[in-house]
Parts: sequence; structure tokens; C-alpha cells
Amino acid sequence: MLANYLIGLREGLEAGLVVGVLIAYVGKIGRRDVLPRLWFGIGLAVAISLAVGAILTWGPYGLSFQAQEILGGALSILAVALVTWMIFWMSAHAAGISRELRSKVDAALAGSTTGIVAIGVVSVGREGIETALFVWANVSSSGDALLGTIGAVLGILTAIVIAYLIYRGLVRINLTRFFTWTGLFLILVAAGVLAYAVGELQEAGVLPGWGTAAFSLAAVASLSTWYGALLGGLFGYTPEPTWLQFGAWLGYLAIVTPLFLLHLRSRRSVAPRPVSSTESPPASSVDATDPARPASTTVPRSQ
Repeated sequence: MLANYLIGLREGLEAGLVVGVLIAYVGKIGRRDVLPRLWFGIGLAVAISLAVGAILTWGPYGLSFQAQEILGGALSILAVALVTWMIFWMSAHAAGISRELRSKVDAALAGSTTGIVAIGVVSVGREGIETALFVWANVSSSGDALLGTIGAVLGILTAIVIAYLIYRGLVRINLTRFFTWTGLFLILVAAGVLAYAVGELQEAGVLPGWGTAAFSLAAVASLSTWYGALLGGLFGYTPEPTWLQFGAWLGYLAIVTPLFLLHLRSRRSVAPRPVSSTESPPASSVDATDPARPASTTVPRSQ
């Protein structure tokens, strides 16, 4: 439940910040007349995300057992790929995401205002679909669909509240630290989902090695113990992984974690000098989603 809560919190906060930037900019340039179109696009994105979640949950039940295993394994690998890409993309592009969104709004307003609908769909829909796919994959690996779903929903609701408070200027958080620590946590979660995906494909006969455990930790931390169940729910822990499952888990962590840390270090080495408390940066330079700014962050409200 905690893993899915943090997944929902992170993805929901990203989407909430995007929505805040879009609404603030549209209001700032005096084009509140396009807000209904923007909200329509955001609502459509939410509906698409819910539809994807429903299809993932109920769609496979008409398939054979082997087909379900293959589909589950393939979609779990896709979820791992998407969340890994998202972690690195957010770290690399968050510094300019506000400027990018503003330029997209300007381009849409210069042409047909229906482009505003597309901006809402794409900007929010991407986060929603990623959330639906990764939460589904993590719920499948942990085996507790109800608690996993509740955790994700609570995380999203928390993110909505935090994003609103940021937009109203009532809360200031360090987005750099938030996205760094949640990124590292999601890497651990993704490693467990990848191990689960490999096990699914092995059980379906697509990959070899099913039924031969690399080692057994059942005597130390079985899933019947509270700490074993906690590890299983958070990180997809299994006490008796196959060699291929263990290799996939270890290989993913050994490759992705150092790359992520090196990426963070390189981003910080080229980060601009932080503005001191005695300086007043121009309003146009304030980027609501800039992780390179170590100071707390708020989304500037439209007047």
C-alpha cells in the first residue's frame, strides 16, 4: 500500500504542478476564456487513464492462464521501462518544463484554440497512464489489489491537495529533494516489478528456469511474517526467486541506480547559482517545477 501511495503521490504531484503552471499562465496572459477547453482536456486525460486502469484490471480475465501470464509479464516490463524513463526525464527536463508548457500554450493560442484541449490531454494523460500501468504492475506483483488501489488513490488525493496549496502559495516544498528520494524509491519498486515480470514469463514458458530457486530466504523472512509481507508489498520481494529473477533484479539496480545518481550529480554541477534571500528574481525566471533550485518552490498564481 505504501509503495502505491508514493507512486500516486509522485505522479499526481507532477500532474498537479503541470496543471498549476498551465492555469496560471493562461490567467496571466488574460486568456481565461480558454480555461473551459483546458479543463475539458484535463478531464479527458483523467478519463483515458481510468479506462486504461479498468482494461488492465478486467481485460485479461477472458484469456487463458498462459496468455494472462505472458500479458502480465510483458505489461510489467513496459511499466518498468516507462517509470525508469519518467524518473530520468523528470530529472533532466523539469528545470524547463514550465517554459516548455508556456511555449505550447502560446503556439496553441496562435492557431486554433482546440490545441488547448490537446495540451491538457497530453500533459496530464501521460502521467495518468504511467500511474495506471505501474500501479497495476506493482499490485500484480504484491498480490493485494484492494490495499494497493486504496494506497494509489490516497496518494493521488494527497498530491491534489499539495498541488493546490502550492498553487495558492500556502505551501513551499523542496522539489529537488522530493523527486530525488521518490526517484530512488521507485527504482527499488521497479526492480521488484521487473523480477515479478520475469517470473510471469518463466511460468508461462517464454523464459527458462521456472521452478529452480536460486536460494531460499523463507526461513529468515517468509511472506507470512509481517516484515516479509511488508517487503513484498513495497518492493515485490519473493523469498525464493529463480536465478533469472534474481539476476534481473540485481542487474537493474546495479545499472539504473548509479546512472541515476550520476545524472543527478551532472545536473547539479550545471545548475544556475541559487538566488539569495536578499535578491528578487524577475517573475519570468521563476520556474515552478525546477528541481535545480534548492530553495522551496511555489507555483505563481495568476492575477
